[in-house]
Amino acid sequence: MPEPLPTFRADVVTLFGKYLPRHGVVCDIVGKAGKGELVDGAYASQWRPAVQSSRVRQEWAFFKLCMRRIFAVKKEQCDLIQVRDMVSTGLFAMLLARWKGIPFAYWVSFLMSEGRIARARAEIAAGGGRRYHVVLLKGLIERFLLYKVVLKGADHVFVQSEAMKALMVERGIPADRLTAVPMGVDMEILHGEALAPRRLPAWEDVPVLAYLGTLDSSRELTMLLDALLLLRRHQPSARLLFIGDSPTASDVPALMAYAVRLGVADAIHVTGWLPSLQALALLCGADVALSYVPRGALFDYSSPTKLLEYLALGMPCVGNDSPDQENVLRASGAGRLTASNPEAMAEQIGAILADLPAARLLAATGPAFIDEQRSYRVLASRLAAVYREGFAQKP
Repeated sequence: MPEPLPTFRADVVTLFGKYLPRHGVVCDIVGKAGKGELVDGAYASQWRPAVQSSRVRQEWAFFKLCMRRIFAVKKEQCDLIQVRDMVSTGLFAMLLARWKGIPFAYWVSFLMSEGRIARARAEIAAGGGRRYHVVLLKGLIERFLLYKVVLKGADHVFVQSEAMKALMVERGIPADRLTAVPMGVDMEILHGEALAPRRLPAWEDVPVLAYLGTLDSSRELTMLLDALLLLRRHQPSARLLFIGDSPTASDVPALMAYAVRLGVADAIHVTGWLPSLQALALLCGADVALSYVPRGALFDYSSPTKLLEYLALGMPCVGNDSPDQENVLRASGAGRLTASNPEAMAEQIGAILADLPAARLLAATGPAFIDEQRSYRVLASRLAAVYREGFAQKP
């Protein structure tokens, strides 16, 4: 996988490191160089390269490690070689797996090639230099290799959502070789924590909206500010709490500058990154939790986590019609679904604030739905069955 070890991605740590081993599915995991010591856990082994002096050296060291580990694998010891989100590594891994007679699977958690192409074209249009032409060429080559060679040659392809599965079928991957594994919630952790809901000082007696997660500019969170402006025409004391930050230093100042232009900066607070318990306490202290996912070629195939967490906590929530969110909200009936525009979002938020007891009663059905449909306990059971039935070696 292209993430550093130790990793904090829930779909790796929780799914592969905690729940799948309960079903007898164990993993030798190979990742990039990361900070911190590797902790012994449920993985059979963990491998990462030493830190190098440059990015090129680091990528080369990681690629060599991946190839060495696959070369070292014996068929009698391994049921499946699986690569996540790395086209070039996936191609070589597939060839080595064929040579060794071991099944090969590819895991698509995000449309990486499409994302690289879109970013490069945007930078070129904005006057970016020659580097972005190289990035664009890399994206185009990887996209061709992914769909024409790697995915078609894989024994199985795991994708992030049902929408992504449908896209893969459109691109010629047989449906019987595809499995959607969406993001989930670790209910054992979430409900094992003692949460004491709290509010910011001076926010105790006003309507509070909350958004939990990254504030990266690609999330288009100005949409929430536009919705707040409209909401405050009827709820002038409403406030919006952003619980999170962005890895890009300019993103939060740009968001706040937009709030100033709208005249709502005094109703906004950004916490920055917080420890989990503190973040969840502030979230649970809000009246309405918001999950906005930009519509478009990239995010439409994603599987957002924040809405699942809101439902698992029994929070009154509003989510826009991103495909996975729409499926969850329609199936659960525990939150409000809205179109992806400020007017619709403001209307749904206002409807919740107009009758909070009813909204909380509705939201109380969320935890049971998530536990039965989108908990990692359930997702791991389903995924283990796919691995066991498709790839486990017969005695």
